Amino acid sequence: MSSDLPEEIPEAAPAAHVERVRIEDEMEQSYIDYAMSVIAGRALPDVRDGLKPVHRRILYAMSEMGVTSGSAHRKSSSVVGETMGDYHPHGDSAIYDTLVRMAQDFSMRYPLIDGQGNFGSMDGDPAAAMRYTEARMSAIAEELLTDIEKDTVDFQANYDDRLTEPEVLPARFPNLLVNGSSGIAVGMSTNIPPHNLGEVVDATVHLIDNPDCGIEDLMGHIKGPDFPTGGNIVGSDAIYSAYTTGRGRLRVRAEYDIQPEEGRIVVTELPYQENKARVVERIAEDVNDGTIEGVADLRDESDRNGVRVVIELKRGANADVVENQLLEHHLESTFGVTNIALVDGQPEVLDLKETLEEYVAHRREVVRRRSEHDLAEAEDRAHILEGRLQALEQVEDVVETIRNSDDRSAAIEALGADYDLSEAQAEHIVRMQLGSLTSMEEAEIAEEYEEVQETIDYLESVLADEEKLLGVIKEELREVKAEYADERRTAILEAEGQVTHEDLIPEEDCLVVVTEQDYIKRMPADTFDPQNRGGKGIIGGDPKEGDRVSKVFRANSHDYLLCFTNRGQVYRLKTYEVPEMSRTARGKSAVNLIDLDDGEEVTAVVSTDEFDAEECITMVTRQGYVKRTSCGEFENILSTGIIAASLDDGDELVDVEVTDGSRDLVIATEAGMTIRFDESEVREMGRNARGVRGIELRDGDHVAAMVATGDADQRALLTVTERGYGKRTPLSEYRPQSRYGMGLVDIKTGGRNGPVTTAKAVEAEDHIVVMSERGQVMRCPVEDISTVGRNTKGVKVMEVEEGDAVASVTVLPAGDASEETEDGSGE
Repeated sequence: MSSDLPEEIPEAAPAAHVERVRIEDEMEQSYIDYAMSVIAGRALPDVRDGLKPVHRRILYAMSEMGVTSGSAHRKSSSVVGETMGDYHPHGDSAIYDTLVRMAQDFSMRYPLIDGQGNFGSMDGDPAAAMRYTEARMSAIAEELLTDIEKDTVDFQANYDDRLTEPEVLPARFPNLLVNGSSGIAVGMSTNIPPHNLGEVVDATVHLIDNPDCGIEDLMGHIKGPDFPTGGNIVGSDAIYSAYTTGRGRLRVRAEYDIQPEEGRIVVTELPYQENKARVVERIAEDVNDGTIEGVADLRDESDRNGVRVVIELKRGANADVVENQLLEHHLESTFGVTNIALVDGQPEVLDLKETLEEYVAHRREVVRRRSEHDLAEAEDRAHILEGRLQALEQVEDVVETIRNSDDRSAAIEALGADYDLSEAQAEHIVRMQLGSLTSMEEAEIAEEYEEVQETIDYLESVLADEEKLLGVIKEELREVKAEYADERRTAILEAEGQVTHEDLIPEEDCLVVVTEQDYIKRMPADTFDPQNRGGKGIIGGDPKEGDRVSKVFRANSHDYLLCFTNRGQVYRLKTYEVPEMSRTARGKSAVNLIDLDDGEEVTAVVSTDEFDAEECITMVTRQGYVKRTSCGEFENILSTGIIAASLDDGDELVDVEVTDGSRDLVIATEAGMTIRFDESEVREMGRNARGVRGIELRDGDHVAAMVATGDADQRALLTVTERGYGKRTPLSEYRPQSRYGMGLVDIKTGGRNGPVTTAKAVEAEDHIVVMSERGQVMRCPVEDISTVGRNTKGVKVMEVEEGDAVASVTVLPAGDASEETEDGSGE
């Protein structure tokens, strides 16, 4: 019997170095190394391009193969084999599963693979084998690789050091948010929902323009996740939590239609990642075992055009009960948001702003490196063209020099020595064809040289100016949006039965009081009983020494208010955010609510419930400038405010009205002049515009107020002066004029009256609330104020003490002005 074993086994050679370690320490370190390998190399996406290594390698391999959106489809097995052989040394099934998911329009909001063949279904059907399906990159996937050849990203060696692969893709759009990602690593997982491309681009551009903006400002653009399967997200609190903390649990509900006449419920959209066949199967099981009652039949009528599950109800069944049972068990699910991604190779939980900031930083680096690459190429080309132009200027001598040279190398050396050309220039000239010596060719070279110089100047300006570089990023984002953005598919519903902070605030009319030193408070409008005109009123505020009331206005406690300041800024807040205080309280500093600068004060307020995007915000300044700006310009207002109007030095914003293009504007001045003209004489302009002249002011005069009216025959102009006198005159007595006239005399301001404080359009049934600088408040019916003609002194509206003055007047419209009892006592 023979044996393959040697007769003698040699002794093992002694180890050169033996290191003793504790087994638990070695296991711990090895496990940490393994965990980090899984986290960084497999399971978590990079925050910059939103891709895991396997996704990135598939797309890069397809790009290298030329399997782009404009090419023919290739067998999926070819793509998988190329990816596995060159970049991803793992099983082919893992690569193919990833490719399949990138092709599924029910998994990816914007699929990165254009598949041909069976790539699975919402019913959980698997894709066909890779030898049967075909694939190519989608057009939007190419945007992730644009400019990769221009040294925009770092490359690393592939697994066998034979090739190189990108560490990250240039990514012309924030793919992490747009397509989302999910993965389970060691000790952590990520689950990022997809979003609407247009909304994400708008938020990114907003962040670039306003780097100090808050997450609430970004949510003005990104309403919430946008799933490829549609459906509804119930409640916005979880969205807010996910965007501010990086974690949240979203309630996702199917879209369905209750058709009581036909006696059925039709489901047309399912929650994201739900298996449709399994949902239908579970509903059938619950119907059979009696968990769901009232269902007569259940049919899945879905096709390639979309989901359609029909639930027929029994005669007499309560559709609402069946609906609630379906929601509780089948048509509503939870999507847990965990926004974990790799930042500089380390996993981090990111909020919405941090995610976009990391992307913007990535694009800033990409555009910078691309510009440097293009600049180097342009400078090289300009260098060559300079040599060609120099050669053409002395073409006969250059040709003679080349002819007299022994060989090509000698010609290059001679040209460099005789004409001060670089080696690259000389070599290019030697290789020139004779046909390039024509005069037409010379003109084309000169034209190309000018174009290259313009390119160099532009690229140098981009690299030197951060604002210009960011402008390039914004322009490219807008191009992607214009090409690929679509409408939202997922609606956001208010959570039924969910009590919000606003629900706890009673809805009522309020008076908001603001002082010159930015103290603010609100009081119920019925705090003040009506009095006869000419009274002193009661205490409505207690400004501290040196301060005085500057404005009082009416608002509903649930209104959003646009607060315009004398410096042309506008801020937004809810009325109930203003602290409610007693009439004798001083108020709270407004800096706790809106970010006012020193010397800035609120001069006008409008409610966002009062206008739509087709209307205009019309503004007037102290020096008589008027401007109209579309209300759509004020939809997204930062917590720090935005510019409403640009003002000249020494000018201030005085008054604001909401107009619809059919109103007449009446401007009143402190000296008692008024002018009335059609608002169409003031064209619409942007927020940064100054406006046009509305009234020609006399020396020392300034604008006090503006009124917009469309029913001059029914309303009157109420004018009130600093010393408490006022009058009511029918608006019809103010004949229309052209803009920028001197106007007509409205009220006499000399002597007892003092200058005009404000003017309001009123009806006889209205009430007014007059407030003095020292905080005295008086409320009286408008009908108590005499109706007189223009150019009169008027009557006493409010008794104003010596040293005090009327600060502001607000109108309580007829519908909500009267809190009086039948005897008119107000008690």
